[in-house]
Amino acid sequence: MLPSRLFSQPSAAGCLRSATGIFFPAIRPSTRASPSLHLQTCRNASRPSSRSSRVQIWQTLEQRRTFAHSARQAFKQSRQRQQQYRRQAFNYQRFQASKGLLLRWWARPTFVYEFGGITVLFAGVYVLNLEHVPVSGRYRFNVVSPAWEKSLAASMYNETMQQYSRQLMPEHTYEHRLVKRCLERLLPHSGLQGEEWEVHVIDDPMKNAFVIPGGKVFVFRGILDVAQGEDGLAAVLGHEIAHNVAHHAAERMSQNFVVLIPAMAAALLLGLDPGFGRLLTNLVFTLPGSRAQESEADFIGLMMMAESCYDPHAAMGLWAAMEQEEKAQGQAVPQFISTHPSNHNRLEKIREWLPQAEEKREQSECGAVSGYGKLRL
Repeated sequence: MLPSRLFSQPSAAGCLRSATGIFFPAIRPSTRASPSLHLQTCRNASRPSSRSSRVQIWQTLEQRRTFAHSARQAFKQSRQRQQQYRRQAFNYQRFQASKGLLLRWWARPTFVYEFGGITVLFAGVYVLNLEHVPVSGRYRFNVVSPAWEKSLAASMYNETMQQYSRQLMPEHTYEHRLVKRCLERLLPHSGLQGEEWEVHVIDDPMKNAFVIPGGKVFVFRGILDVAQGEDGLAAVLGHEIAHNVAHHAAERMSQNFVVLIPAMAAALLLGLDPGFGRLLTNLVFTLPGSRAQESEADFIGLMMMAESCYDPHAAMGLWAAMEQEEKAQGQAVPQFISTHPSNHNRLEKIREWLPQAEEKREQSECGAVSGYGKLRL
């Protein structure tokens, strides 16, 4: 007789049930019994001994199917609630919670003193950080120092150099010498002679130019065609330098403290969707403020080019050409959703400022340097 361990009989627990309901033997590696013996044993184990056993097995399977279906439905409903919340422009529950907090604060005996103290504190911070913008005479809130502004602009300069390093035109090219010559003529009337100015002309048809705080000038070759001469280029550079004269970058960062952050907090307290609050803040504060800065840069740049003995009427020609270019390419957008005033409005404003610019030019005794702009480059 062979040892009994060679013919170990599989129990019902050793049989595997497939999705079709058929039981298969789970044969262990040490088992040496014939497959037919195992299959017969599993068939015997799969047959319930009574009707109650079959009912119990059926109930167990039904419970498992019901549980799986309920889990799938719960997951689906959770996803739907998340998507609905993201699309919700107004959250009533959050509004009610915020309303309750405000009402409890209002009911406090010291509410008047607390609210008054907070108001005086914020008003004091705002008034103490008001400063006067050169040339335009506007007062604005600014908490960003020039040193901090330059440190933040350094990363922007490095990124710009990495992006356009292979497209920079050499210093001996006509375009580079033209931009440098125009810049040197404008700087004495900018009040920024102490900056470390650098000129970079990018060989690209894009019609744009910008000056990074700290004196880093970038001019795209395409804007030179629109400028149509040194006087038009002076209007472009005067506008971009004016952004640095007025420290508009620092002002925009300061606006985030005084407008954007409180507006977003108020939107959350009122139950508004953060995206909706951000859109509303842009339309009401950010975009109008940006257009006001662009208009101010137009005015400061016009006065700067007039004092530098450039023809201020060239600014009219520049923005008229930009308007025609914009119409030809179909890039015009409504002003209320743009960061810049429309070219038509810019022309109207410059037309209003031309008498003042002419007066500035006459005061600068430009007759003595009337031939200065015609020297050979």
